[in-house]
Amino acid sequence: MPTIAKTAEIQTVITTFEMTPGTCQDLLDALTLAYSEFISLQPGFISAGLHVNDAQTRIANYSQWRRREDFLAMLRTPEMRERNRKFNGLCRSFEPVMYDVAETFN
Repeated sequence: MPTIAKTAEIQTVITTFEMTPGTCQDLLDALTLAYSEFISLQPGFISAGLHVNDAQTRIANYSQWRRREDFLAMLRTPEMRERNRKFNGLCRSFEPVMYDVAETFN
């Protein structure tokens, strides 16, 4: 379960993908497979969620890692580099961005 807290010492990564409705499900399937087969098994992985907008033109991926270095190490593996090439072919663009929690509201 994701924990969103200002005091949590974790790395948050939000990745947004832009695609057409025709490739949304294909990209979602590829991302789901990547998480189940590879990403979730990497050192430092805590949790992730995939979100799709109503028009099926954007996917937002929220993931949490123990440390920034864990996320970067996962990205640099040959396995993930190959998967990212596949993701790139299914969307117009995607960009992972690292964030720190500034505030939370309940």
